[in-house]
Amino acid sequence: MLSTTLRTVRTRWVTFLGSFVALSLGVALIAVMGLALASSLDAPDRQPERFAAAPVVVKGQDALEVPTAIGDRAQKLAQPRPLPDDVVAKLRRLGAVVEDRSFAVRTEGGPADLVGHPWSTAAFAPYELDAGRVPRAADEVVVSGDWARPGTRVRTDGGVVRVVGTVVGLGFEHAVFYTDARAAELSPRGMQFVVDADAAAVREAVRGSQGVQVLTGDARRYADPDRDSEALTAMNSMFGTAGGVSGFVSVFVVASTFAFTVAQRRREFGLLRIAGATPGQIRRMVVHEALVVGVLASATGCVLGSYGAPRLAEWAVDESLAPRWFTIGDHTWPYLMAFWTGLLVALCGVVAASWRAGRTDPAEALREASVDVRAMTRGRRLLGAALLITAAVTLAVALVRDPGDLLHRKTYVSRPMLLITAVALLAPVLVRPLVRLVAWLPARLPGAGGMLVRENAAAGVRRTAAVAAPVLVTVALAGSLLGATATLDKAQATELRMRTAAEFVVTPVGDAGFDEATLRRLRGVSGAEVSASSSSAVYVLEDGVALVRSDARAVEPEALAATARLPLAAGKVSDLDDDSIIVNAEWEKHIVGERVDVWLGDGTRKSLRIAAVMTIGTGDNGVYVTPRNAPAAPVDRVDVRLADGADARMVAAGLRRAVRASGGEVLTRDAWVRAAYPPTDRTTRMGFFLVLGIAFLYTAVSLANTMVMATSDRVRELAVLRLAGATGRQVLRLVGAEALLVVMVGGLLGALVAGLDLLGMWSALGVLSVWTSIEIPWATLAVALSACAVLAAISAVAPAALSLRRSAVELAGVRE
Repeated sequence: MLSTTLRTVRTRWVTFLGSFVALSLGVALIAVMGLALASSLDAPDRQPERFAAAPVVVKGQDALEVPTAIGDRAQKLAQPRPLPDDVVAKLRRLGAVVEDRSFAVRTEGGPADLVGHPWSTAAFAPYELDAGRVPRAADEVVVSGDWARPGTRVRTDGGVVRVVGTVVGLGFEHAVFYTDARAAELSPRGMQFVVDADAAAVREAVRGSQGVQVLTGDARRYADPDRDSEALTAMNSMFGTAGGVSGFVSVFVVASTFAFTVAQRRREFGLLRIAGATPGQIRRMVVHEALVVGVLASATGCVLGSYGAPRLAEWAVDESLAPRWFTIGDHTWPYLMAFWTGLLVALCGVVAASWRAGRTDPAEALREASVDVRAMTRGRRLLGAALLITAAVTLAVALVRDPGDLLHRKTYVSRPMLLITAVALLAPVLVRPLVRLVAWLPARLPGAGGMLVRENAAAGVRRTAAVAAPVLVTVALAGSLLGATATLDKAQATELRMRTAAEFVVTPVGDAGFDEATLRRLRGVSGAEVSASSSSAVYVLEDGVALVRSDARAVEPEALAATARLPLAAGKVSDLDDDSIIVNAEWEKHIVGERVDVWLGDGTRKSLRIAAVMTIGTGDNGVYVTPRNAPAAPVDRVDVRLADGADARMVAAGLRRAVRASGGEVLTRDAWVRAAYPPTDRTTRMGFFLVLGIAFLYTAVSLANTMVMATSDRVRELAVLRLAGATGRQVLRLVGAEALLVVMVGGLLGALVAGLDLLGMWSALGVLSVWTSIEIPWATLAVALSACAVLAAISAVAPAALSLRRSAVELAGVRE
């Protein structure tokens, strides 16, 4: 039987080509993702960046550490504690002290991640001028990189500035250097100091000061923002998702291809049965074929992966999705994992097909009809129905127990896979009615073409389902993933819009917030009811082991009640005071009147009474406290509600005059919502497009292979049409039209899966009291479906055109 298997693979290599290519790509992708993930675990120790040339860096407490039964748990503080004045005075007596500041800078046409610093800190990186001079006035800056040259005027969120010099970029940031005075205005709170003194003397000077850190040598890296861990977390999530989708799609494509191959070889298996082969021998032969293809494809995939991984790393670094040091290391286990995964995929993909092959009746050798009379086995019906029921039950359970889980990325990425598999298994049941629905109008047009297209597609259920399967995967994944992120973005914006009763929102320039003089001018605007609030955080220890951070907004209760419509499940906004907190139902403790121990944004521990409880919503409801429980948090938002009879245009003009001196932006509620909830972040979008690119690559391979196999199997059928009087062009138009029809059927099945998946998310949002519309990425779906249609038409028409070069009488005599 092994020799028969090898001869079959050698003779029918075209039949196995699609499975080989799909499996090779799958193994290559799994190897690439494995190598990327393994290399991310080998992150080198970060070296000091901004303070590589600084002698000593002293900073205050910037992290909260809480002891638990399983070890200390830590979180970054929302309001790090500055160095005490007496400590700063002691440091100044030791030597020169430079106060450091860092703040975000937004410009028109500049990099999106610009960071502002005082010029006096540039020497500690060290940055060196390569053109121009140092800044001397408040509207002068020096920039790193080549995005602006000396003499250029740049509009920033802090006003128009003139570039007077440039420094060579060092790769870890895009910097904008102001004069020390202007930097202090834009970011009043300096959290760390560079001291030009002996480290031992500095440590002695700060001895006994709680939370003060003295950083020297490699420890100076802790004065830099930890960009690497955030980038690695996002990158690992992206590559992990792509690897999981690669595994799923490769199993799906290989199983579909093997199933169609077995269906095409019914007469061959029937002849083997007549020759004396047992069902077990037929099954073993099919499994051995898959084993041979799997070994060769897995080995080829590992080789491709070794070439592809370094290029993926270069792309991730170039796109700023990975740290600049990221490279592929020398690892062996990703290759072993990819090889054995590929072999397992091949064997899993052929299990059902081998069982069907073993059940082939010897009478199949005499079969001439092309109509599929039993396209669905009982096992396939039961498995498809079971998966569909499982999807429905898990959705119902999630809606009852934890609807918020359906909004998490890991859930809305994995759920479509279950639905795709269920619908694909049940496709033979759905294909025939869908074909007749799509072809209803063409079949009624003059001529027999539309009717023939409809009947051919409806009669060849296996062929139609096999061709529609890869289209189903692409459309379903595109609709589900992009639709889920768009729907969630829309829901968050809707939730934010419903939560505020303000007509205008005023936001400050930079990180400094509004000063008291600006706030007095805003409160003095005629016809405006003003609510000033600050961003902070609250930390709570849940289950005794998890230190959870919740975003907090600090605001006066009366102002909050006037300008906000909080989605309260219990309690009242007016009950909020300095001894209480408003939480959401996601908290472990969420009963009105109950007390909860929390840590405030600066690390201060406090016991607060729960004044009210909000619904969970999309997960961004956060908590509310009074300004006294958000120490040192600057006012970064002012909500403005119109008083009765006030003119909106007059109030807006008054607000703009009030913030003109200090800088600020006056936005309408809708404009603020759009600014507060921009589209999905770039890393997530790139990850999803990587996943969709993988899916479409598989679709292209599977669709082309299946169409070529299906068209080649219809040589006699096409010859009969020629003998019946059809011209070559008519036959080719018929084949192309049938390919387009089948793609439409696959697109409808994919749209069905995407619709069911998005309906589940929409239901979860409704349970969470956020009613919004379902967002469907029509443009992306149209592009994907069009690409599938073009590929399918070419893959069907090309082999048909080649076969028509032979005479119709000769083709009609062809036997399998």
